[in-house]
Amino acid sequence: MNEEVFHQKDLIALNPFGISISPANERPFLILKSKNNEHTLPVFLNPLEAGVTLTQSNKSIPPLTPHRFVRELIKSLDIKIQQMVFVEIKGMHQFVRLYFQGHPKQNSMRLRADEVMSLALELEVPIFATEDHILRAKVLNTQMESFSEDFIKNAKDLKKNQPYMM
Repeated sequence: MNEEVFHQKDLIALNPFGISISPANERPFLILKSKNNEHTLPVFLNPLEAGVTLTQSNKSIPPLTPHRFVRELIKSLDIKIQQMVFVEIKGMHQFVRLYFQGHPKQNSMRLRADEVMSLALELEVPIFATEDHILRAKVLNTQMESFSEDFIKNAKDLKKNQPYMM
């Protein structure tokens, strides 16, 4: 599928609700919810992004983030990330488009969601998706859960054939 075309009025504002981390071989995911809790968007993260997101959200410790340099750089260049919009699902990945204000050449950039979520949360970038994207992401979530279950079931066979699998 190609990048989704949308109108600003069709976007649903989403806020971080929580992170699901499993001790099994499943990928962690961030749960985003609409203000009225009518819409839920699961976003699979890589383990590094999940760890950074958890660390940044822990208010009981002094602020710690690997994004300080980026925050200071874009601030010094007078660039603002106006919003992040989920625009595509390709394979097992969701993609977002970050929209900029103040950059002399770029007005937006398309990135994998699992590589940029902690930065967006750190910078308090408003997050949006269309209802269609949210529905397609739920299908992806079901596929990922099925893949994880199959992977765990077949782990014994993998170990026999792969000397580096633990």
